[in-house]
Amino acid sequence: MVDLCVCVPARNEANRLPILFGALAAQTWPGVIPISLAINNTTDDSLLVIDLEKRRHARRLDIRVVQAEFPPAQAHAGSARKLAMDAGLAIAPADPGAILVSTDADARPPIEWLARIVAAFDRGADLIGGRIEVDPNEPLPASVWRLRTAWDRYWETVRAIEDNIDPLPWDPAPRHGDHTGASLAMRAGLYRACGGVPPLPTGEDRALVTAALKTGARLAHPADVWTFVSPRRDGRAQGGMADAMHQMFESAETGSPPLAPALDHWRGRAAWRKRLRGRPDGDALIARREPLLPPMPHDMVLELSA
Repeated sequence: MVDLCVCVPARNEANRLPILFGALAAQTWPGVIPISLAINNTTDDSLLVIDLEKRRHARRLDIRVVQAEFPPAQAHAGSARKLAMDAGLAIAPADPGAILVSTDADARPPIEWLARIVAAFDRGADLIGGRIEVDPNEPLPASVWRLRTAWDRYWETVRAIEDNIDPLPWDPAPRHGDHTGASLAMRAGLYRACGGVPPLPTGEDRALVTAALKTGARLAHPADVWTFVSPRRDGRAQGGMADAMHQMFESAETGSPPLAPALDHWRGRAAWRKRLRGRPDGDALIARREPLLPPMPHDMVLELSA
């Protein structure tokens, strides 16, 4: 059985951690589950809550806590996730095939989350992105849900375009397109090889994925790997899920449909990737060159359902 460790950054998450721990304790994955929990710049009673949760789930979860008080300029998502993942790497055995699984303190993964992640690695991927679903226990207003559904349809269409022009055998349809820190898994050896989490104020999870892809790693988005997250708008990380939800709420309140890149831009991008993929080390070449391309214009009105 493969070894794994769940890595969680947490800042003032005393109210959310019991939900996450309960979901992890309920996993179908057998045995005791190691958890690397990075508590940083916290002023609430998280440590008291963690002690209670350790006792509650002692037979199921091995919760290892590492604490830090970052100076203001470093008190951000990149530092926190790096702390959690680096500590998880120390917990994992020396085997480069061990799996580091990143999630967030406001997540509530389904019971087969870990088992499905491991199964996806067995199909040949090097890192696994999980889809992000809004927790139904915290329902969205109808106007916001309508907008989120419209975005989901748009990205499903984009993925269909990519699968038609530049299909990837290790990331077959049906697939989603998410690979954020709320559900992101990679082999320990790959984590070391790509340099670990970049200590960026925001976007550290996407930067980690890009660094891994630059080594030629294969990223998969299995449809059966996903997690619930809170749709809260008072998140801990700048540029994270909470900021995206805040923008969506604002857009829903104004009633004006947002703009998105027209689908022809995605057809052109998929064709560009396909051309590069035919070169030696083409997958890594795409990861190095694509961030340097000009951003796509947002020149199409997002279609909202009635």
